[in-house]
Amino acid sequence: MTSSESLLLTSLGTSQSSGDGDCKFNEEFKFILLPVSYALVFVLGLALNAPTLWLFLFRLRPWDATATYMFHLALSDTLYVLSLPTLVYYYAARNHWPFGTGFCKFVRFLFYWNLYCSVLFLTCISVHRYLGICHPLRALRWGRPRFASLLCLAVWLVVAGCLVPNLFFVTTSPSGTTTLCHDTTRPEEFDHYVHFSSAVMVLLFGLPFLVTLVCYGLMARRLYRPLPGAGQSSSRLRSLRTIIVVLTVFAVCFVPFHITRTIYYLARLLKADCQVLNIVNVVYKVTRPLASANSCLDPVLYLFTGDKYRSQLQQLCRGSHSYGHSFLACHLSYLSAPHKESTERQCNL
Repeated sequence: MTSSESLLLTSLGTSQSSGDGDCKFNEEFKFILLPVSYALVFVLGLALNAPTLWLFLFRLRPWDATATYMFHLALSDTLYVLSLPTLVYYYAARNHWPFGTGFCKFVRFLFYWNLYCSVLFLTCISVHRYLGICHPLRALRWGRPRFASLLCLAVWLVVAGCLVPNLFFVTTSPSGTTTLCHDTTRPEEFDHYVHFSSAVMVLLFGLPFLVTLVCYGLMARRLYRPLPGAGQSSSRLRSLRTIIVVLTVFAVCFVPFHITRTIYYLARLLKADCQVLNIVNVVYKVTRPLASANSCLDPVLYLFTGDKYRSQLQQLCRGSHSYGHSFLACHLSYLSAPHKESTERQCNL
């Protein structure tokens, strides 16, 4: 639930109070948009990430540094999508949370933990690719799997540590016959929450996004230079795919969510006009499913940049006896494979 919902003190009808005088929010769309979108993210995210975890654990060892980052990214996405059924129920039940305050805190914590862990793991992949292209000698030192594992552990712990205050802000509260699960905090603590949330956004999104843009800008300049040799050509192709996929995830999932959330928080703090608040509220609600969709887009990165992953996925297509499971995996592998004729025969396309 978004910050506007945390400030609602009236009944859950088609119009809800924003907390600013007589301003009312029409949030009927939310009870359709969020359950449907979260259900889709749950189905697609689980179907894409569960086989990915299986491949990384049982078919792709030993891991190099890139595989290590990708495994932790897939693990983060899987943990998040497993929490979505409770949110589907919550919004389908029109903001009624029957699962207790502790689980409310956990689910809200998990959303931001996945969000910012994904941002940092994508940044790690970007920096690793940048070192491999622009500073190959340094990549030999800093690109070791053991270093990547320690860095991933640090990401999990740092993000969790930064989000600990969120566990104290988030809570539940009664509203008529229903129980609200606040995504932010109680109305009286909202100003403090905005300051906390802004600091977290700068530290865990703003700075990593800036690092990613700088790395890809330097990589693009280097890749435009002619590099002879088939091996180098293959490396250039993987790097270009990485740039495209990672920037797409940022552009579709992370940037719109953080921009609209920042505008919404500022509009509330500055007590903007009611009509403006309503417009910003709707736009912000729409970007929340986009932020969750990174769990579905991240597996595209494994397909388009991991040759070993794609090869193992094709073998899974040949050996799987579950048509429904292999059908999705085969078609995704077909879309990303450089030799589509082989994959067509394996998947009977």
